[in-house]
Amino acid sequence: MKLISFLVLTLLFAGCNQQASKETNTGNSPFTTEGKKIIVYTTADSTNDKLSITDTVVFKEMGQPLETQLCVFVDPAKTFQSFLGIGGAITDASAEVFAKLPKEKQEEFLNAYYSASKGIGYSLGRTNIHSCDFSSDTYTYVSDGDKELKSFSIDHDKKFRIPLIKQAIAAAGGNLTLFASPWSPPGWMKTNNDILHGGKLKPEFYDAWAHYYAKFVKAYEAEGMPVWGISVQNEPMATQRWESCIYTAEEERDFLKNNLGPTMEKEGLRDKKIIVWDHNRDLMFHRAKTYFDDPAASKYAWGIGFHWYESWSGGQPMFDNVRKVHETYPDKNIMFTEGCNEKFDSARYYAWPLGERYGRSMINDFNNGTVAWCDWNVLLDETGGPNHVQNFCFSPIHADTRTGQLIYTNAYYYIGHFSKFIKPGAKRIQSSPSRSQLIATAFKNPDGTIAVVVMNDTNQKLPYYLWIDGKAAEVTSLPHSIATLVF
Repeated sequence: MKLISFLVLTLLFAGCNQQASKETNTGNSPFTTEGKKIIVYTTADSTNDKLSITDTVVFKEMGQPLETQLCVFVDPAKTFQSFLGIGGAITDASAEVFAKLPKEKQEEFLNAYYSASKGIGYSLGRTNIHSCDFSSDTYTYVSDGDKELKSFSIDHDKKFRIPLIKQAIAAAGGNLTLFASPWSPPGWMKTNNDILHGGKLKPEFYDAWAHYYAKFVKAYEAEGMPVWGISVQNEPMATQRWESCIYTAEEERDFLKNNLGPTMEKEGLRDKKIIVWDHNRDLMFHRAKTYFDDPAASKYAWGIGFHWYESWSGGQPMFDNVRKVHETYPDKNIMFTEGCNEKFDSARYYAWPLGERYGRSMINDFNNGTVAWCDWNVLLDETGGPNHVQNFCFSPIHADTRTGQLIYTNAYYYIGHFSKFIKPGAKRIQSSPSRSQLIATAFKNPDGTIAVVVMNDTNQKLPYYLWIDGKAAEVTSLPHSIATLVF
């Protein structure tokens, strides 16, 4: 498969936006299918279709469908959670690789992710508070033993990471919802005296660590990068060979209510959103119950974050746990905060399951109440790094730093089927396929346009009807494909 040039991407996405804009429906009047044309954008295995316009169809009278007719039923009148955004993490690794690209490839990369007209319109970003596994080295922002944080400085980030974040914000039109996560406190604050290999935060450093977050937020904002929120701890139940720190549910709850929440408030940062858990779906209901059933902790928590790695051992993703948290705590927000395809192998750049994992997760997560979805590294090199513990992974876009070329995996396009067409402020609406061969989700944008995402991970070509209030449009879903229907 050939690498995709910036020119091809630009022409493709410009065409997508031109077509979609023609179908814009402004106003708040009840939805009608009358006169609506549906533009179908498709990415499909064993074809040249990559977010390509593959069809234009119209609604016709249908009435009661036969039981043998495959349908995707959509009801725009039934609305659910508001949509915050989709994006990826700007890590040290991503920034270091970006800096090695030729200028024209840097521009291509920025447009491919963050431009609404030339790319897939990322509106959300995550970054690390000092080092994580996807850094070339371990580092913190303070000198060892500096409990008063007098030495605090983000100078390390000014070389690579901050310049990329600023350029991403500019490419996104000046607005990127940015949140930050720590992988570990400094080693001297921990029970194992090591920034790596788990351990716990020593109680005598709870206040100092809470002030560390506030200093980070203020330092980044002083550099012109608004910080929307923070998570308490990345993966608080994972002892890793890289930066990691363990909190039980009760420990994280108490740190939030006694230290982090009050400190952010006292430092004038009460408006910053705080995300708890930030780990897998497996334990998220137990963790949610511990935080949210405690009013003193719950008042500081905007919501709960989750990852998808609970299926690492070969099990199935625990999508239902997301729904259970949403049903039990409907006033709390749910955000997917990290996911990637592990075990990097450059021979698998174009393996189709890389994208299908994203499509399957995003559809199920949104249907179960998720308001935002954030991928892991936005860019990695030809080794799946850099990574200081050789924990190499895939990202949607890779750069071959030897040639200066960008490599687009199909995960990039699968994510784009959501991020390009679903806009911040959209409301999820009801969607229901009549057979399990298709999965779907649907959103109504603030401008009145509707985006229905339909995924087919079977080997079959599947004709189906998009059905709304007795009117239907006939569409064909290609084998191993994802499509967004915009009208």
